[in-house]
Amino acid sequence: MSDPSPAVGAESPSSRRGPLRTGVVWEVLDGAFARRAQAAGRASLDVLDTGGGTGNFAVPVARLGHRVTVVDPSPNALFALERRAAEAGVADRVRGVQGDVNGLFDVAERGGYDAVLCHGVLEYVDDPAGGLRKAVEALRPGGALSLLTAGVGGAVLARALAGHFEEARQALTDPEGRWGAGDAVPRRFTVEQLTGLAGQAGLAVESVHGVRVFADLVPGGLVDNEPGALEALLALEEAAASLPAFKAVATQLHVLAVKRG
Repeated sequence: MSDPSPAVGAESPSSRRGPLRTGVVWEVLDGAFARRAQAAGRASLDVLDTGGGTGNFAVPVARLGHRVTVVDPSPNALFALERRAAEAGVADRVRGVQGDVNGLFDVAERGGYDAVLCHGVLEYVDDPAGGLRKAVEALRPGGALSLLTAGVGGAVLARALAGHFEEARQALTDPEGRWGAGDAVPRRFTVEQLTGLAGQAGLAVESVHGVRVFADLVPGGLVDNEPGALEALLALEEAAASLPAFKAVATQLHVLAVKRG
């Protein structure tokens, strides 16, 4: 399945490169939603998007026919979400509420969701294990959790290729995977760390994929101007995403897991 966001053709380079950032994740989510819908005996699922911001995932998920609740601390992001959902014709299936994963059950239902998206959250919370446990508690038994985080290996490789070798070594050895005081990302993860956290939270891991293995390293001009380059790079990303050697150097890591019981 390709990214179900509205087709934009050649409107802008950043729009054209969108599938490189999310294509692998959508392929995994497509199968997860289908399996969950079959198990639940209904086509429309209840989905919770923690830290969902302006709806990069929530709005496309709603366009698939599912009901999505977005929890985000930023009122500006939620305003943009509301506008985006209206423009996409899914305002009746997208609900935005202000909050965060620490106080999740002040604004969301415990055990009320078929799927939870936890994308770009664990990097920023003070207690990743506790935040993940709350996301799992929001799931119904057998529900699917999509976990997307920054990967240590991708940061190491990016700093090294940019000629910042000391920063690359720092990211490699730092317990939080940070390359220095100027690093805007508070925390990065390895595959082993993420799967360990998932298991401790009561999840059975179904798959782990590397996201943006090559996309952040290839010059943008090549992708934008070379005929067929975008499609070929996307195919390469999809082919490498599940291979251990490439997961280890991906910019992001995606874990799909199911709540036990």
